Amino acid sequence: MRIGDTVRRPLRPFSLTVQAYLGHLRDAGFTGAPVPLGVDGRGREVLSFVAGQVHRHPLPAQAAGQEVLAALARLIRALHEASAGWEPPPGAVWGGTPTDEGRVTERAELVSHRDYATGNVVFRDGLPAALIDFDLAKPTTRLYDIANALWYWAPFKWGDPRDRAPALADADIPHRVAVFADAYGMTARQRVELAPLAVDMAHRYYEGSRASAKLDPVFRRHWEDGGKDVLARAEAWLRETGPAITARLCRPG
Repeated sequence: MRIGDTVRRPLRPFSLTVQAYLGHLRDAGFTGAPVPLGVDGRGREVLSFVAGQVHRHPLPAQAAGQEVLAALARLIRALHEASAGWEPPPGAVWGGTPTDEGRVTERAELVSHRDYATGNVVFRDGLPAALIDFDLAKPTTRLYDIANALWYWAPFKWGDPRDRAPALADADIPHRVAVFADAYGMTARQRVELAPLAVDMAHRYYEGSRASAKLDPVFRRHWEDGGKDVLARAEAWLRETGPAITARLCRPG
């Protein structure tokens, strides 16, 4: 619920941990996230309202350009720089899907957003400027965070031609990935490891969604309404296209 320049949300087990993280981002000078404002008298968490525009899938033409990818990559890089070195408070609780129960990624490098779904990226003046909905934030790796962004924005999830938005029907996705990589400043190792990680991520998303569908009606509805088919096609497409993505990322110059 929006009240003035604030947003009020139900307090959940992970809310105070996420508020601590958002407070660190604020103190580190990162302006692309809500500011945490504590808990109100009705027991709701309070966040600053983030003004701007969000886009849903299928992405419209004005949100599908290469300049959007580059701006998103720079925004995520700034988030990573602000996040680096932050230690979660003792007893930190993280959110997650019904099947992961907040498990922390192995070899975590930093805490980050981890859910760059199109509706979580706020645009201003036609470009990504902020991120909202940090419910899935938790310790992770930079490369996983990059792969998650590309899942929605390259897009890996809708790489199969049958699932693409009209604005991306003829998109050169390996090239789009390279645009993001260059703007972020991905290392040589990250470029080599990205496509294999994306294949593994797609498989885990499929298996996790299938398991979640058995536990939660919301996930079940999404799964049965075509989610299972899109995820299966995404994994198959990534397995086929992964070598081309790696080749493009590692091309000299």
